[in-house]
Amino acid sequence: MKLLDPLIRFKDAHVKGIIPDDVYDLTVKRFHITVAGINRIEKASGIRYPIAYVEPSLIISSPNSNSYEYGILFARTIPVMVEEKFQVVIQISAPLVAYGLKGTIHAILAHEFLHFLELIRKISKMELLSDEITGNLFENVYSDETRLFEPRVVFKDRMLLNHITKKFPAGFRDYKLEDKVMKFWADRNLPKSNISLDTNTVKLSVESLSKIKLDPVFISKIEQLEEKSSKIRKKRLY
Repeated sequence: MKLLDPLIRFKDAHVKGIIPDDVYDLTVKRFHITVAGINRIEKASGIRYPIAYVEPSLIISSPNSNSYEYGILFARTIPVMVEEKFQVVIQISAPLVAYGLKGTIHAILAHEFLHFLELIRKISKMELLSDEITGNLFENVYSDETRLFEPRVVFKDRMLLNHITKKFPAGFRDYKLEDKVMKFWADRNLPKSNISLDTNTVKLSVESLSKIKLDPVFISKIEQLEEKSSKIRKKRLY
């Protein structure tokens, strides 16, 4: 399968005049940090990273369209069905690539990778239909933390683990990055997408789930990671 250029949507937005030259040049110049992060995660986990692409907009999430409470989503894990074939795509926002520090970018990419593993685990166990939708950003952060695989089980890279634990003690917040993004992206009226939190989940029909074919070796590895994660959590409780 031929992989698309991960910057194709971003380049297209630049050609159309939606993204200015200075932001385009900066993002393309710094994209190697993202590539290095993906390579690092693959090496640290022994698992291939899903298809990723750079979204040419700032993704703002709120509990609902009438709410003043919002958060910036620097990346999202999106399951898609293309011609009856299942794929997971990681959407990386251009502002993260342009203004994020290396450690932050790598931590967010790793965090989304954990979402990817969780998603595959749920699909393998036919659990995706019952996924809860939470009503506010705090609840979303809480459920996020309770569901994910243990990073130290998945990644054999001490520095990467340090980045994850520093950036995600209880949901991701990086005020310096957020300030930069608001100043250099939002205040310049560059592209922005508003999504409601209840649209940030995907539910597949039983029929769609039954058609998904997963690699048995991959599923076996996920089960091992889940078992090790569970043991660590139990130790923490007692």
